Amino acid sequence: QVQLVESGGGLVQSGGSLRLSCAASGSISSILVMSWYRQTPGKQREWVAGITRGGSTTYADSVKGRFAISKDNAKNTVYLQMNSLKPEDTAVYYCSKTGGQGTQVTVSS
Repeated sequence: QVQLVESGGGLVQSGGSLRLSCAASGSISSILVMSWYRQTPGKQREWVAGITRGGSTTYADSVKGRFAISKDNAKNTVYLQMNSLKPEDTAVYYCSKTGGQGTQVTVSS
């Protein structure tokens, strides 16, 4: 089973940008959909964005137009470019629906 490790989080001011990375231990080229999720304390993990094997992308309404998901099959890595960040984007971001260490994103107002 492919292991996923997230990185790239940090503290940023409102309106700023961050790029998250999700590095896989094996090939992602055959995986049907790779997704990013986020979770805040006391809430369920919510889906943020997805990218299909063919490169089609979909986004939650809350991030549409601000976030962009992409992948590099050669590097077995999925990215999440986050622009125009808002305080409500503050969360731990994961590239798996369950488990994972996640990467903390904090947006200050």
